[in-house]
Amino acid sequence: MPTLVECVPNFSEGRNKDVVDAIVVAMKVDGVWLLDREMDSDHNRSVITLIGDRQAIAEAAIRGVGKAAELIDLTRHQGAHPRMGAADVVPFIPIEGVTLEDCVAISIHVAEEIWKRYKIPTYLYEAAARLPERQNLENIRRGQFEGLRDEIALPARRPDFGEPRVHPTAGATVVGARKPLIAYNVFLNTPDVDIAKKVAKAVRASSGGLRFVKGAGFSVRGLAQVSMNLTDFEQTPIARVFEYVKREAARYGVLPLSSEIVGLIPRKALEQAAEWFLQIENFDSSLVLENRL
Repeated sequence: MPTLVECVPNFSEGRNKDVVDAIVVAMKVDGVWLLDREMDSDHNRSVITLIGDRQAIAEAAIRGVGKAAELIDLTRHQGAHPRMGAADVVPFIPIEGVTLEDCVAISIHVAEEIWKRYKIPTYLYEAAARLPERQNLENIRRGQFEGLRDEIALPARRPDFGEPRVHPTAGATVVGARKPLIAYNVFLNTPDVDIAKKVAKAVRASSGGLRFVKGAGFSVRGLAQVSMNLTDFEQTPIARVFEYVKREAARYGVLPLSSEIVGLIPRKALEQAAEWFLQIENFDSSLVLENRL
């Protein structure tokens, strides 16, 4: 049976196209296809979406991390998005013929190889986490590159693979396995980033908001942005998240101006949103022409 695994590595470079091009070229491996690439200059971050056979995609990810370590210097990096590595996070997602447990095995192999080949310490997160507190990426990335550089020798912050010291310029990398995630940002019609931070705090699960939502507030392109990760869109649909953000923003006299998807989104998530907002009776995916075909 053919196997398909998705990998969505995030790299700490969103302004230099040549650097991102070189990383993408490094990840060209037989049996792996590039589905999408996103560059964000404000966040200074790129998100690359790959899909391929389980063995091939593991090698592609490892090579991408190595090329990023050559070309990205975190001591000179500045951007709105938190980061601790040149290749910041490398998640594997089961698509076809593989389980989440299979992706855990892939992530362990990749994390170990990154240390062996490039001397970049690695951490395991989400389903691959060896410690409960490391399931959440934010806990691992606390303090970003600079904070980790100072604290990595502490017992609680020692890497899962490698010595307790960051790579001088490439930092450390987080690798793991998870379900499909939607990176979803909502722009507010205000430049006041404090409002975005308050809305993000209200919406994210960790501070009492919606389950399966992570959120933070940033200033992007002169606007306040509520930046979110939806870790289980089937249990917390994207339409519900948008409405929650809209309601919270209204408390401060502002409204959503627009929203964006970073990377790719499952079709089912958009079908859910259509059903939610259009209030279609007895809706199911078979009503979509392309699905029927």
